[in-house]
Amino acid sequence: MEPQTLKFSNENKVEFMKELRKKVDEHFEKNNLSKHANAGMVFKTIVMLTLYIGPYLLMMTGVVTSTPLILLCWIVMGLGMSGVGMTVMHDANHGGYSASPRVNKWIGSSLFILGGLPETWQIQHNTIHHQYTNIDGYDADIDPAPMLRFSPHKPMRKIHRYQYIYAWILYGLMTIMWITTKDFQQLIKYKAKGMLATEKKTFYPLFIKLTLTKLLYYFLFIALPIIILPIPWYLTLLFFVIMHFIAGVILSIVFQTAHVMPDSAYPLPDEKGYINNNWNIHQLSVTTNYAIDNRFLTWALGGLNYHAVHHLFPNICHVHYRDLSPIIKETAAKHAVPYRVQPTLFSAVSNHAKMLKLLGREPA
Repeated sequence: MEPQTLKFSNENKVEFMKELRKKVDEHFEKNNLSKHANAGMVFKTIVMLTLYIGPYLLMMTGVVTSTPLILLCWIVMGLGMSGVGMTVMHDANHGGYSASPRVNKWIGSSLFILGGLPETWQIQHNTIHHQYTNIDGYDADIDPAPMLRFSPHKPMRKIHRYQYIYAWILYGLMTIMWITTKDFQQLIKYKAKGMLATEKKTFYPLFIKLTLTKLLYYFLFIALPIIILPIPWYLTLLFFVIMHFIAGVILSIVFQTAHVMPDSAYPLPDEKGYINNNWNIHQLSVTTNYAIDNRFLTWALGGLNYHAVHHLFPNICHVHYRDLSPIIKETAAKHAVPYRVQPTLFSAVSNHAKMLKLLGREPA
């Protein structure tokens, strides 16, 4: 099935989103606010980029030379890497960082220093995941690898019985796969499916861009540290993997606890590619917020703990999600629409683990 063929109903509870959009617009107008980044967001951008690039510069300039401190730098870079991805790059590539497409493109290019390609990320995340969340055969986020069963509609394997144990290790490999093979695989797949043409992108220029930026990334973050750092080359490689493992675990937990949960819906289209539900209601049925009262977590995760807010309003900067959440909750209650919230990050992770265990035992 091609993602472009799937269609949603325009009939179910359409008044909900009309009223919600009106209330959200009124919120910004009444408070004379932009829907994009504010001064706090700019400060966070500087902090996250410093958290990622700062330790690298300390190592490469010889300020940090001892092995334990070099390891600490790579660990901090892992935190910074996930922070840049969640709080800076993510908003920009959704068009939420600035009202200027040029600024969004420039800020979104921070994905290059994380080892990724913005163009393939936008198709996989913005076009596919956001449009077809939790729909088997469409949303690649619930089909990450044969060893993981994230949907009740996927075939059952014997090994899935233990996925609630080993999934966390595979999560740590997520960004490693992204910087090595995934971008190339996606680019080839999107070309074959005609999605590059739909997005007005051309394969060969993108392939050259992808290859060159990958080589530059490998040079800056693997080759150059091996040459310069006063430690054995294999420790540099190990520390590089540790950085990515930390970022991979954080990013996977943040995103999977929002969608692979015991109360998440997994609707299937009919034979004509039709989902009998309004798209906005669908988003709320497959997405969960968590720890929304934790201000630090909200700051550090780029508002992605307000995940349902993000899926309804991806073009609004995440610094506004905390204020939008009560508006959505009130409007959802009025229209008998689901709006799910886990009280803490621990409860979200715990329920995600329960879902992994359930999916490892329940047949399709």
